[in-house]
Amino acid sequence: MTAWTIELEAALASVSGGKAGSDVESRTLDFKTDAADPKSTGVMLAETAVCFANTLGGVIILGVDDKRRGAEAFVGTRYSPDEVRRLIHERTLPKLTVEARALERHGKSLVAAYVPEGLEVHSTTAGRALERIDRQRCEAMPPARQARLVEERAGYDWSAQESDAGLERVAPLAMAAARQRLAGLTDSRQELARLSDTDLLRALDLVGPSGRLRNAGELLLANPQAGAGPTTLYQYRPTPGGEPTAVDRLDRPMLTAFQRALELVDARRSTVPLNLPDGQQITLADFPDLAVREALANALIHRDHRLSGPVVIEHSRTALVVTSPGPLVAGVTPENILTHVSKPRNPTLAAAFRTLGLAEETGRGVDRMYREMIRSGRDLPEIEDRGDSVRVSFVGGAPNTRIARYVARIGQDEQNDTDTLLVLFVLCARPSVTAASLAPILQKGEDETEAVLRRLSADPPGMTEPTRSTARRSRPTYRLRGPVLSQLGPAVAYRRRLPDEIDRKVVDHVREYGKITNRTVRNLFDVDVQRAKTILSDLVERGVIVKTSDRERGPNIEYGPGPEFPWDRPKPRGSK
Repeated sequence: MTAWTIELEAALASVSGGKAGSDVESRTLDFKTDAADPKSTGVMLAETAVCFANTLGGVIILGVDDKRRGAEAFVGTRYSPDEVRRLIHERTLPKLTVEARALERHGKSLVAAYVPEGLEVHSTTAGRALERIDRQRCEAMPPARQARLVEERAGYDWSAQESDAGLERVAPLAMAAARQRLAGLTDSRQELARLSDTDLLRALDLVGPSGRLRNAGELLLANPQAGAGPTTLYQYRPTPGGEPTAVDRLDRPMLTAFQRALELVDARRSTVPLNLPDGQQITLADFPDLAVREALANALIHRDHRLSGPVVIEHSRTALVVTSPGPLVAGVTPENILTHVSKPRNPTLAAAFRTLGLAEETGRGVDRMYREMIRSGRDLPEIEDRGDSVRVSFVGGAPNTRIARYVARIGQDEQNDTDTLLVLFVLCARPSVTAASLAPILQKGEDETEAVLRRLSADPPGMTEPTRSTARRSRPTYRLRGPVLSQLGPAVAYRRRLPDEIDRKVVDHVREYGKITNRTVRNLFDVDVQRAKTILSDLVERGVIVKTSDRERGPNIEYGPGPEFPWDRPKPRGSK
């Protein structure tokens, strides 16, 4: 089953189950109904198809009213899959060929059309080039955005183009900093530090065929031209909304600006020592160095360097925000940035950063930001694509030392696994998760997410377990194990009743009163009818209690001691 079929089936099931279509729609799925005539329907379908093709691709489901719920939402369509394909093909440029198939739900005919992500920029025959902005909005793409998208999809690398700068523009301090970085590495890149300046520049692929610096080389290592603005702007504010008390405008070369910006953040960094049970001490920073390093490196590498303005760092005691000009690269969104295939906007610049040890390997930097924040007992980073800029924000303040202490004690492999730490982070806030509820957070498919949850339930690492009532399902509900809950203590935002505690309270009640009902269980544990029924069913299945009343249904069915009831006290008066 393809990924788009899985999303389609899940969306239709959600609407059938009572959700409004507008609540189910996403950046890659849209519900539509027939317009008044074929021409209007064709325009509507073409605009939606263009919108998807210029963004991530997506699925159009024709015949569902997104304002209704349940069976009433399925109004059907009079068009066949072939007609839908034709209506889209006729009204798009370059021509879009979509995959369409017929469906039936609640006695109504539907058509699902899958639109692939385009290799070019598509528009309607009326000249409208649209892109998906959020779950439901499509907006016109400005000409500059269209031009950038054409370049990105064609694999154009602006940073690889030759600039007007000759090798004499290279700053000696920047070259010295590059050599120092390389000499400090522990692999074969150390050898690069011994090369001459020209050979080192060529080894970093920063010199073009005619001997001039590439744009990447000019940015990274050359002195700025007169009138050039700063590459990075650092501002420190005592409070996020207060006036800045320190402002540093960091000019090119980018290499020295990058290092200086990290020094400015580090000079105002707060740390908290944390003692581990084995006597080891670790230090928790309000903004972990590796997370900040990756955020700034990504901002400098992947920004649109043809837009004016610097990368801006706003630093306060409780927040650190890095904003870079330009949107995310086409196809990458905050919702898929953890798992999307790496698509650097400036591959030559990115490669030089990695060779110098200034950034993680391709596609690993965002993972590192997430891991480092969780490992230090912090909240997740927030990544926003604002269309004209990308904003990455970290929240500081007091760390959650229980989470940091627990992570420090699990194996090194799990400490470095982003999936593991995200599962832990989520289960500190929620009593349970399923593969379906966790998949958007891990940014994986449900099958991959289920595999992660099953692995974490094995020993080791023994972090999670299926709940008793769902353990036999193909995709159970998972929760943290009891020992893990004990180690995390107040880091967990809820208080889960452990099985032993449930047994003890029920047994104590039956010992005292000789019976128990669903209503009593609800009152004892503050749970709903269904959860109380599950608790009683489990105890009956294990023989701890048995049904003692003649009632077949209802909250007042009575249960008494069963054959496995633990009689370690005198039986209640009147019991046999």
